[in-house]
Amino acid sequence: MGYVCVRVIPHKNRNHGVCSVGNALAQPLYRLHELAFRTQYGELKERVQFAGDLLPGTPGSLALRTGSGRGYWYRVFNSVPGKTAETLVAKEGDEAALENMRLRMGLSEWITDQVSALRKLGFQVADKKTARVLVELHNRGAFDAGLVLVGILGYMAWLNELGIRAVSARTLDVDLARRQQLKLATPLPFLDTMKATGLPFVAVPGLPSTAPSTSVKLPGVEGLRVDVLAPGKTLGAAIAVPEMEWTAQAIPHYDYLLADAEPAAMLAGGHCIPVRLPQAARLVWHKLYAATQRKGAAEKAAKDEHQALVLGAVLADEESRALTRAFADAPTAMTRPIHTMKKRLSAKAAAHPALVDILAKCLKD
Repeated sequence: MGYVCVRVIPHKNRNHGVCSVGNALAQPLYRLHELAFRTQYGELKERVQFAGDLLPGTPGSLALRTGSGRGYWYRVFNSVPGKTAETLVAKEGDEAALENMRLRMGLSEWITDQVSALRKLGFQVADKKTARVLVELHNRGAFDAGLVLVGILGYMAWLNELGIRAVSARTLDVDLARRQQLKLATPLPFLDTMKATGLPFVAVPGLPSTAPSTSVKLPGVEGLRVDVLAPGKTLGAAIAVPEMEWTAQAIPHYDYLLADAEPAAMLAGGHCIPVRLPQAARLVWHKLYAATQRKGAAEKAAKDEHQALVLGAVLADEESRALTRAFADAPTAMTRPIHTMKKRLSAKAAAHPALVDILAKCLKD
């Protein structure tokens, strides 16, 4: 198959059991997947990185339609949960086009099987509707153009990339961000792109009502929501995204978070989708900053803090310099509030001495 690039995390200094700190028992924040499972994920990611456009929905089957007097081959598949669709493949007799589709469907079936196996092994896998959104964006070149997957999905993807098992809350949101204008050959109208998924997305009214929409959502209280975010000094301010014919919601210090985003993958539904993620080390510090800004939202603050500590614990052993370098690169206005969390963070990270040392080094009194 060729060279497979897998993030291998060494066992040196790893704490996978319960360790004693003082009179308390400190629980580790994560567990490492077996090397064979991490290799399996790496092989899957390598295959999809060179697969080009992904087939949306299920792999499907081929059907020959001859009602018009001439035969045409169609791919019949479930485009979204509960909805069957057909796409034209080739005229009858065009064996080259038919064989090409057979190969693509075979790859799609293999990917589906791999994702199903990885889900059972404890890898993070988002739902089918999320998969449909991400596949559409991938096929339109949005991630190659600079769009970045952030939020809980970005965290879930990093757990898989780093080869670790950890608790992750499920989400009804897909958070997308762009640091600067996307490098698109043609405009990518955001609302049209979301509607092209076949899911009934509608624009979410802005607040106040005169403000432009920054999100789309599926019907119902638990309908999937897709948000577009961008750097901005004032939280929630409207930022024009002309290449997407849309508006983004401003998030402070996102210019720092999104700098030099990395290629990665997201498991969702039966798909493995190439995406771009913020650097894990920058995500740690920005998550901690975000936790300090969650006024009146203690649960969300705790979620941000936990995610930061999990990623920080892994990186502290594997890439400690990346963590300290990311902290040094962060603006003072972002890192200053984190200092107030030093004692609490150190206590929660007690099972990971390397992370405690980095927190002590970076968050000096």
